[in-house]
Amino acid sequence: MNILIIEDEKPAYKKLLSYLVNYLGDNFTHTYVRSVNEGVEALTNSNIFDLIFADIKILKGTSFDIFSQVTFSTPIIFCTAYNEHLFKAFQTNGIAYVLKPYSQEELNEAIKKFETLFNTKPYNKDIFNDFKLLLESKENVYKKRFAVKKKDDIKLIDVETICFIEVFGDLCKLYDTKGMFHTISKNLGIVYNELNPNQFFKINRSQIVNINFIESISPHSKNRLYLKISNIKDLVVTSTSTTKAFRIWLEH
Repeated sequence: MNILIIEDEKPAYKKLLSYLVNYLGDNFTHTYVRSVNEGVEALTNSNIFDLIFADIKILKGTSFDIFSQVTFSTPIIFCTAYNEHLFKAFQTNGIAYVLKPYSQEELNEAIKKFETLFNTKPYNKDIFNDFKLLLESKENVYKKRFAVKKKDDIKLIDVETICFIEVFGDLCKLYDTKGMFHTISKNLGIVYNELNPNQFFKINRSQIVNINFIESISPHSKNRLYLKISNIKDLVVTSTSTTKAFRIWLEH
């Protein structure tokens, strides 16, 4: 089997390759590319791949930028950190996916799905343009500011200035770069869903941090981490259930 791997992060590539070896042994060869240009060149010069593993965001663009430029009939398994709502669109078109951080078992299931395919047809290049537009529009729907009610007026708080968010009864407190806090009448889950997951992370049941304001990270007990956040007096702590995902999120 000849496989094309499209992945810009070398640790993620090495992990995928080790999983492929565990499942396929030495019964495959592969080509590894990290950027849009490399991917286009690989598919243009050697359109004989049996299977493609692709992340969505890569160097110089997205994998959709590759697939919209080249005509091919190779099945694709997406290995990416994007949420399942976008993936469902792919799934309806018969393309498998595994969500980072994925396990050996999850990758095995995706390969098994590929192994059940008998007839594949060339993909319509327009579909990848549609997915690219969907991805770009999705990135633009996150909250840019919150309207906070004050005693005499309403104050707009730019999301980029929010260092830290925590539960305050049935409400939430937003802490800004000036060390001030602002109360909003929304619960933490709703607020978290409105924020860009590349910038904000829910470290436990009651607190959200902005990656741009994490000053330091140190070990805590039971696989938890202490975080020092700008303009926040006390250290905050990740929960045991979120620490692994938090470590991965830090490097994205």
